[in-house]
Amino acid sequence: MTYTPAKDEAACRLPDPAQLRAAPAPRLRGLAAEIRAFLIDHVCTTGGHLGPNLGVVELTLALHRVFDSPRDTLIFDTGHQAYVHKLLTGRAEQFPTLRQAGGLSGYPSRAESEHDLVENSHASTSLSYADGLAKARQLAGEQQQAVVAVIGDGALTGGMAWEALNNLGSAPGRPVIVVLNDNGRSYEPTHGALARHLESLKANGSVAGCRNVFTELGFTYFGPVDGHSTGEIEGVLRRARTLNRPVLVHVVTVKGKGYAPAETDDADCLHAVGTVDPVTGRPAGSGAGWTWTGVFGRALAEVAAERPKVVALTAAMLRPTGLHAMQQRFPERVFDVGIAEQHAVTSAAGLAMGGYHPVVAIYATFLGRAFDQVLMDVALHRLPVTFVLDRAGITGPDGPSHHGMWDLSLLSAVPGMAIAAPRDPQRVEDLLREAVTHDQGPTVLRIPKAPAGGDVAALARMDGIDILHRSPRRPLDVLLVPVGPLAQAALDAARLLEEEGIGVTVADPRWVLPVNDALPPLAARHLLAISIEDGVTSGGVGWALAQACRAHNVSTPVVPLGLPRSFISHGSRTALLAAVGLDAAGIIRTVHDALTGTTLTSQETLR
Repeated sequence: MTYTPAKDEAACRLPDPAQLRAAPAPRLRGLAAEIRAFLIDHVCTTGGHLGPNLGVVELTLALHRVFDSPRDTLIFDTGHQAYVHKLLTGRAEQFPTLRQAGGLSGYPSRAESEHDLVENSHASTSLSYADGLAKARQLAGEQQQAVVAVIGDGALTGGMAWEALNNLGSAPGRPVIVVLNDNGRSYEPTHGALARHLESLKANGSVAGCRNVFTELGFTYFGPVDGHSTGEIEGVLRRARTLNRPVLVHVVTVKGKGYAPAETDDADCLHAVGTVDPVTGRPAGSGAGWTWTGVFGRALAEVAAERPKVVALTAAMLRPTGLHAMQQRFPERVFDVGIAEQHAVTSAAGLAMGGYHPVVAIYATFLGRAFDQVLMDVALHRLPVTFVLDRAGITGPDGPSHHGMWDLSLLSAVPGMAIAAPRDPQRVEDLLREAVTHDQGPTVLRIPKAPAGGDVAALARMDGIDILHRSPRRPLDVLLVPVGPLAQAALDAARLLEEEGIGVTVADPRWVLPVNDALPPLAARHLLAISIEDGVTSGGVGWALAQACRAHNVSTPVVPLGLPRSFISHGSRTALLAAVGLDAAGIIRTVHDALTGTTLTSQETLR
């Protein structure tokens, strides 16, 4: 399809669900084309998940024609494929605000609409929600209301999905319809035995009474169904609804359908986009500069070239976590296990037991799903596994389920875990090299979703701590201890505080947890210490520093500056950090507030 922009906002006259159910079938093809044009126009402008939504247009139309949402429940897994659902449930006018502060969420949102039940965007959860909801309906005698879970073939690689299938298929009297949206991809093409099985089902076509993994689990199987024929999908869904038992409908779609740049995008760059040119599908602007992910990917490929025992694992996020560079050079040493974070971590433990040093590259928010494996399968055995947490801290427009803001608090409780936070590109390489030489337990590097910027040089190194700034010939009033890339905001604040006559030291611990033994004595030379971290303060770096100061009989008060213990909405990373005081202005306010109640006395100068 050649891209043709929508004529105006009124060009996509979207019916509500009731109108859609009454619409004549010939109207649906034109409606699908209008929706695609609308999506391309708006998502290319605001950014968001483009490819997945272009692929489910006809499927979503059929779902809303057969089922009466919200009386019937539609659950989308992972939720990034719900844009068409949003359009059909009255939110088209809000699309210019997609993923912007105060605007439309990029995922289903309970606050936005009664049609959205589940807003968590972590994959492989829909079938468990459906299982619980179907049980509730059965207990309440409301089984006439349908429960439908839409799950992609990528999300079906998650172990949690199979735990739910095991339960759903064992209850023939409890109707749940599972719609398997099979486009053969997560980001990269879907790998593994399940992918091969789905390919065999597609190759053999629909055979009445055929046995497959789903029928063996207790489901009635319909498929493969053409996912771009609303009529065909609608007919199968109507049949599935009449059976009043667990049914799996295998729908085959094309990711990015109807938009040539997305359909031919082998690298899947149009899965999730920033601002792009809708004609070409290419990023708007120069696109110059490295991201933190790119810096890590380049560094890992170099480290892997030097150290043959370094291997890498990812959970269906090869390119988004930067592993593509290593995979191109050493394909036999990079393992994509699918959306299976628990398996990835314990598989890494096995690799470490076998004499290798695994690097597990994963989004910070997703590592929480495998905390038990980190604790009991890696740390308990003191295994040398390095976790590189992409999207650590505030991520921005993806919202609360994607902010990687709990990793420091969670991982600080893991015995033997050492956590590093690079402040700049050079420190990514330095700390990665240090991590893969550590053989006494697990290590972590956390990097943000942001442009990498330039290097921040240290004035000196003191017992492993980089001193980035110290005020000359002044009492040292304040010690700022930034975590990772927040070092630049701390430096900006330090210079402004100096103009007010407040002496400041900025110290980057590099390895932020456990607390370096040299940090409490350094804090003792100041009236006040402030930690600056884009994680929740409960159990974070500031909390640990305060504990360490008490253990060293250091009386200097420690003020943890970080994220509140709450779910933070979507918006730009810069704006969200500023809103919680994690910019230079916020740091200065915190210093002023803390010093107001502190008696200033002459302090020993840092030597």
